[in-house]
Amino acid sequence: MASSSDSWMKEYNEAVKLADDITGMIAERSSFPASGPETQRHGSAIRRKITILGTRLDSLQSLLSKVPAKTEKEMNRRKDMLGNLRTKVNQMASTLNMSNFANRDSLLGPEIKSDAMSRTVGLDNSGLVGLQRQIMKEQDDGLEKLEETVISTKHIALAVNEELDLHTRLIDDLDEHVDVTDSRLRRVQKNLAVLNKRTKGGCSCLCMLLSVIGIVVLVVVIWLLIKYL
Repeated sequence: MASSSDSWMKEYNEAVKLADDITGMIAERSSFPASGPETQRHGSAIRRKITILGTRLDSLQSLLSKVPAKTEKEMNRRKDMLGNLRTKVNQMASTLNMSNFANRDSLLGPEIKSDAMSRTVGLDNSGLVGLQRQIMKEQDDGLEKLEETVISTKHIALAVNEELDLHTRLIDDLDEHVDVTDSRLRRVQKNLAVLNKRTKGGCSCLCMLLSVIGIVVLVVVIWLLIKYL
């Protein structure tokens, strides 16, 4: 009986140690760049450990009912210890925006959660380690698929961005051509105005010259008439 009780405490202490490791990893995030492969790998590792810790807490919750009879005070103490640790895990998950982690029913669904609980029943330490490795593999597979989706989305976003840059350059070129054309049109209009003004001035001079010539011709005709008549 003491061995079973000690086993529960050993599992609990290991869970506490894992929680401390996760806390340290979360604190180390400030030393990583805002984005990048290394930052993503670090975040993925934290999420995997939080998931493993959640599985261990489910296992401890299941084993708690199988611990040999203890005083009610001791059982309540262990329940409080487990509850406090689960609250800490939920807070860590919230820090990483794992919003659905605190609500396991929303994350897994009632049936899947019951299945996850049943998978830990009757497992010894070796079995739990194997289960954790299997969960880690499932997490890795899911993360790889998520990474492929993110990469595909990134490529699409880059293509859209390049297309927008091209359209922006075309619009800038069009604006430049419009400005040049407008400048040339203004210059042509100014030249036409000057030419029109000169043309009007030339017509006035021509009219005066013709008038003078007409008067001179008229005077000559009159002089000839007077002379020969």
